[in-house]
Amino acid sequence: MSIFFYALRDFDELPCAERVSREMNVRFGWSGAYPEPANYDLARGFEGISCTPCDMSAPVLEAFHDLGVNYILCRSIGYDHVDREAAKRLGMRVGYVSYPPSGVANYAIMLMMMALRKWPVIQKKAEAQNYTLNGKLGLDLSMRTVGVIGTGKIGATVIRALHGFGCRILAYDPYPNPTVAELAEYVSLDRLYAEAEVITLHANVTEENYHLLDDKAFAAMRQNVVIVNTSRGKLIDHTALIRALESGKVWGAGLDVLENENGLYYYDRTGDDIANPEMALLRSFPDVILSPHTAFYTTDAVEDMVRGCFANYAAFAGGTEPPHEVQL
Repeated sequence: MSIFFYALRDFDELPCAERVSREMNVRFGWSGAYPEPANYDLARGFEGISCTPCDMSAPVLEAFHDLGVNYILCRSIGYDHVDREAAKRLGMRVGYVSYPPSGVANYAIMLMMMALRKWPVIQKKAEAQNYTLNGKLGLDLSMRTVGVIGTGKIGATVIRALHGFGCRILAYDPYPNPTVAELAEYVSLDRLYAEAEVITLHANVTEENYHLLDDKAFAAMRQNVVIVNTSRGKLIDHTALIRALESGKVWGAGLDVLENENGLYYYDRTGDDIANPEMALLRSFPDVILSPHTAFYTTDAVEDMVRGCFANYAAFAGGTEPPHEVQL
């Protein structure tokens, strides 16, 4: 029984992996590097590999399959980086993890408040010792109508928090949650776009909702809307968002994820020329917060992510029901 961990962080994940390995009697190996052809062979002799979001396209899966790897163990809730059709064709099973929804939910609330209160402007001016009030006039979250797209565990937790703030809450989800309906009004996307002053995204990416927020969606929104995304970058067409920011339709944005973040977030790119024009343009807006995919990052989440990989692996290898398996 064995797992090889790629992109394992020695400062937080490794101590946890060592502890859980002893508890569950599962051997593991590890590298701090992301999977690439030069290091695929490190996984030889291991039944499973674990990774954070990275390239898990068909050629990569085929390479690991040829080395004898049977299980892909994602250390993330999301698994859209894995080619599910290729995994199914190769007979590889794919697992994902869960962790407390409060971490991401609270981070989303923080981004809302920072965007509404113009924190980026306040911070930059304070760093230049400009303590005037000009250009810093913000909006109170408690007075806003907030639209929540996606009411799973994280979205529902956001809604409970917003209810505590006294917000008027609109919600959209193809599968309404009766508990959420006690705190928020389920409405159509069109109505949510038309009435929400803040829109926060908490949905997985599917073929149907890819670039959910596009030019048409932004056109349907009210003026000076705030956009928050702690879910998946592919939910937003970032060129459309840039146009909406330039036109003044969007007041500001708090983005913890970007569509083309692979190879950027979680890497040290100090001094590099980064070929990502959308990211560069978004960074140029004074009322846009770009957070490098850290909404999940708490001690509780790290423990659950590492432990979840071992639990999925043990179930796969032992023939029992895994805690979280991707249906291929």
